[in-house]
Parts: sequence; C-alpha cells; structure tokens
Amino acid sequence: MRILFLSGWYPYPPDNGAKIRIFNLIKQLAREHQVTLLSFASGSVGEDRIAEMETYCEAVHIVPYVEFAPKRLRALLGFFSSRPRSIVDTYNPAMAAMVREVSSRSSFDLVLASELRTAPYALLVENTPHLFEEVELTFLWEQFSQQNSLVRKLRYGLTWYKTKRFMAQFLRGFDACTVVSEGERMLVKGFAPSQCVIGVVPNGVDLASYAGDFGSPKPGTLIYPGALTYDANLDAMRYFLHQIFPLVRAQHPGVRLSITGRYDGVPVEQLPLGENIDLTGYIPDIRPAIAESWACIVPLRVGGGTRLKILEALALGTPVVSTRKGVEGLELTADEDILIADEPQEFAQALIRLLEDSALRERLSKNGQRAVREHYGWDDIGVKFGEMLSEVVRHVGRGGA
Repeated sequence: MRILFLSGWYPYPPDNGAKIRIFNLIKQLAREHQVTLLSFASGSVGEDRIAEMETYCEAVHIVPYVEFAPKRLRALLGFFSSRPRSIVDTYNPAMAAMVREVSSRSSFDLVLASELRTAPYALLVENTPHLFEEVELTFLWEQFSQQNSLVRKLRYGLTWYKTKRFMAQFLRGFDACTVVSEGERMLVKGFAPSQCVIGVVPNGVDLASYAGDFGSPKPGTLIYPGALTYDANLDAMRYFLHQIFPLVRAQHPGVRLSITGRYDGVPVEQLPLGENIDLTGYIPDIRPAIAESWACIVPLRVGGGTRLKILEALALGTPVVSTRKGVEGLELTADEDILIADEPQEFAQALIRLLEDSALRERLSKNGQRAVREHYGWDDIGVKFGEMLSEVVRHVGRGGA
C-alpha cells in the first residue's frame, strides 16, 4: 500500500511518548508498505534527522508547527466556535496546502492522521480511505468529571462537551480510528459513528533496543521518567512528593529519587524537592538511568492511554510500583509483574517492600521482562496494525464505508 502518514510531531529522535509511538509505527509499516511522511515540527529539523526518517519513508515533508496560545485572539474567538479552541487556534494553512500539493502529485491507498492536531488535514484528501490514529480523550473526560469546584466543572465541562461533539461529527469522515487501550475504546464507542471501526493498538517497546547491558541497579534509587511539562506527570509528582515520599524516607532516609524529563516553565519551586531528589532535565538516552534504578515509580492519578514509561522500565528489568490509573490498559499481573497501590500509605509500603526484599525485586524484574516480550513488542504490534490498515482499505474498496 501507499500510505500518506500525517504526524503532529516530527518523529526523530523518538524522545517522548508521542514520537516513540509514531516512529515505531512508521518503522513497522515501512517493512511492507510505501510511506510518505508529512509532519509538523517544532523548531528546525537538521539534515541528519530528515535522513533518518528517509530510511523508512519514500518522502519526508515538514511544516513548522505553531503551538496553541490560549490568550491569542484566535484562541479567544474559539470560545464561540463549535470546534475545540486548540483546533481553531492552531489551524495551519501551510499544512493544508502541503497536503493538497502532495496528494495531487501522488495517489495513496490510505491517509493516516496521527493524533488530533493532524486529523483535520487528512480529510482534504478525497476518495481515499482515512484512519485516525490514536484518539485520546480520557484526560479531558477526567479533567471534567473529577472537578469539585462548580466554576472549574463548568469550564472543563464546556471543553469536554465541545470536544466530544466535535469528535462525533469529525469521525464521520473517517473509516476507522485507533485507541491505545480498551478503556479508551469504550469511551470513544459511546459517541463514535457506527461506520467508524475502532481498533485497539497498544503502545510497545522496541525489544532489540532494550536488550543490552545499560548498567547495574544502584541500591536505594528510584526514578520517575516523565516530563513535568505534561500536567498528568506534574500532578503525579505533587502527589508522590507531598504524600508518599515522606513515608518512605521515614524508614529509609537515604533513598534517592531522580525525576527525568523537561520542566521548562514549570513552577518546580512549589514542589518539596530538597535533599536526595534530583531534577535531571531532558536525558537523550533514558535507558541507563532507568536500568540503574532499583525501582520505577508511576503514581499517576489522571490521564489515558498505556504508559510507555512502565513498558520501558519492565523491558530493562527495573521493577515498577504504579497506581491503578498508571497501569490502566496494560496486561500485567499485580504482585507478579508489577506492584499496584493507590493510597499513599499503601504505595509507600509497596516501595518499602521493594527496597528491603531482593527476592521480590528479582521476581518482578524477570516477570516484567517476560510480560513485555509476550505482549508489547513493536514487531508484533506492527504486524497487527498493518493487518488492520489492509482490512480498512479492502472494506472501503468493497463499498463498506
């Protein structure tokens, strides 16, 4: 098949969750299909990064991305639009022109739009099957449903209502969409039009890239691999540092925590950081930092999808302690592959068990690696994804849409 792949992120280097997913899906599709990449990019993209994607893509086209600015006039006018404000504010005529130009010069068997920021442009290509890759709405739903303040409930309720209504209408133009978990599928199924097939395509791990020796675990070390610029990660660290970490340090004063990832513009001074807590900032290769930790913590309380940070840690043999929200959508067995705890005392005790019990660390390490190998290798996910795309094209060709 000839696939036009629209990406909201330039996928190389694959150094955040969205880029990792996009990069690996393109890599897998390129084994059997011809992929043309049309991607937004924040900042300049050097020739080396373009050359890397040309390894997998027949052609690579880049359009500069303008970030959502809530106070920009266009964003403020978005309050009066039926579309979400972010869609109104970030609409990019250059991307629309590029899609029209590329699709006029070449014919495609399928147009694939990755994430919401590229989906509107996919529909500019007519008489071609369309797939919306990774619909993710759980975070918006929880942001609305979990509010106690009436004012905030109304504010986030408006965002949720507009987004859900927009998506219900928008998906009429798509023959299929994908989500990363069964929970997300059930949420989308509640409003998606009947003609839009919903497939579950989980996140995964490039097993070969995680099979090497990245260092030995250092006693008493914990890691949270997540950029604090993402609200769900910041909430997780507020929760952990205020309510859980003091309970752990009361019994293990020497325990250390590393928080990796970007934190530009984040009010980190509001976090109780102090001694034995390291904000590392962005790390180009996170694998050694995770492999050298005794445990990876995932105290997430909001958000959707499946957590790459959990899969990456397990692939490296690093035991994980997570909330139920953090492990949501993953086929992992509590107390065998991973430790799961929600309440502060419960989470702290799970970590203390892990710090004190070498047999438990070894068992979780081996079982976690096995679970990732069996369920979350990109090679297997890529095969199933490719089969889904082929079926969508066949279905539309038979007049099923």
